[in-house]
Amino acid sequence: MASFVLLHGAYQGPWIWKTVAASLRAEGHEVYVPCLQGCAERAASVHLGITTETQAEEVIEMLQLEDLHDVVLVGTSSGGMVLARVAERSRARISRLVFVDALALLDGEKIRDIVTAPAAIEGPLALGPDREDLLTRSFKDIDPAVRDWAADRVSLHPRNCFYAPVKLDSFWTQSWDADVIYCRQAPNPGRQHLERCADRLGARWHEIDTGHYPMLTTPEELARLLMA
Repeated sequence: MASFVLLHGAYQGPWIWKTVAASLRAEGHEVYVPCLQGCAERAASVHLGITTETQAEEVIEMLQLEDLHDVVLVGTSSGGMVLARVAERSRARISRLVFVDALALLDGEKIRDIVTAPAAIEGPLALGPDREDLLTRSFKDIDPAVRDWAADRVSLHPRNCFYAPVKLDSFWTQSWDADVIYCRQAPNPGRQHLERCADRLGARWHEIDTGHYPMLTTPEELARLLMA
């Protein structure tokens, strides 16, 4: 059995992995779903010092404290950036990487190089969508019951995770066992971005005919891919 670490993306929290995590645990796998710094239930503690790298450091510490090895490290959306930093700093603990419609930035790139649309709410510490934006754009094609459940849990994301360039010293020069999952209906980060990731890593390529939130729309299919 594998040890899965599931990393959420911007505006999300561990809640977004609830159904997928349950499916993995039902098959006997260990599953860890950390809440990234400044997000979800930790949103009240957001501050300017939070970056992709500080979020990653907490996950790295969790891997050490839990003494995890042979980890399947999974990231979605901006969680892909955290995944890459965690992986390069914890190489000996990682067995496989899975990018789920995730941002896979090169050293020195930032989210705003890839996703340029302004957020509905943008303050000095955090940014994100408002409820109308969620219901009419981001979540518009999700089953209404799931859509409303998710919209009730969305939070803002630390600002510097969007505007500060990522720091990756060796991730792209290392060899990884990796999978890239592309969601065909998602405008961002887009096929070109994910193909670049897959090409650079020599990763296995998968597609799901859904939007940017397959853990909400097609959780069983996503869980099968994670366990493949």
